[in-house]
Amino acid sequence: MYKIPVSVLVVIYTPELQVLLLERADHPGYWQSVTGSQDPDESLQHTALREVMEETGLDASHFKLVDWKIKNQYEIFQEWRWRYPPNVTHNIEHVFGLCVPSQQSITIADREHLAYQWLPWQQAAEKVFSESNAEAIRLLSKHYRQKT
Repeated sequence: MYKIPVSVLVVIYTPELQVLLLERADHPGYWQSVTGSQDPDESLQHTALREVMEETGLDASHFKLVDWKIKNQYEIFQEWRWRYPPNVTHNIEHVFGLCVPSQQSITIADREHLAYQWLPWQQAAEKVFSESNAEAIRLLSKHYRQKT
């Protein structure tokens, strides 16, 4: 079954703006926030809740999950296009924020990730491989500190 070219990016952070990053198993050295494709007939909110649980073991329904109403369109890396229907080259990513009260212990999905770390937002924005992920993390200091 092919992936739908619609996904979520969930920036998980603390009130002190410590940001959770995950290292991709299929690309060691590529760090990112929680991401994942929408399943058929699934709301974006449910996609975000599901992906957070699958990738971190956290039940996001116990924390404040906010749709930041940001959509990014980007070209799917050639190496990952086989996961999508033929001739699909772009994905629409919807950005969410998840504020947790403190750095949580994470249970990573071994198939998807090698490691995790909590970093100050500035360092996290520098470490991620995706520019849309970096921009979302940078927004924390400007817009989301007081809204969560």
